[in-house]
Amino acid sequence: MTETEFNQLTEEAFRRLEGALELAEGDVDFELAAGNVLEIECPDGKIIVNRQPAMHEIWVAARSGGFHYRHDGRAWRNTRDGSELFASLAHMVAAQGGGTVRFED
Repeated sequence: MTETEFNQLTEEAFRRLEGALELAEGDVDFELAAGNVLEIECPDGKIIVNRQPAMHEIWVAARSGGFHYRHDGRAWRNTRDGSELFASLAHMVAAQGGGTVRFED
């Protein structure tokens, strides 16, 4: 993957994240901080989503742990267990008391 492709894919992913978070049902807030870091505030702590250009990955830090996601040509997949980024984030937000987030395709 080229740097340009990575940047396009992460821009799309972050737009999708922000759009879903704006429509979230529950107690969740978010902010795109300096350095393209998305901070998702839930009652039970923050979830941090950031880009790692050198690795061509999106990294997520939540109460449940730290996770690395790499694009497989179709979706962002966890490098350990293959889970999909948006489904995982929906579970993380719910687990941290943030309510329901729906990521539409």
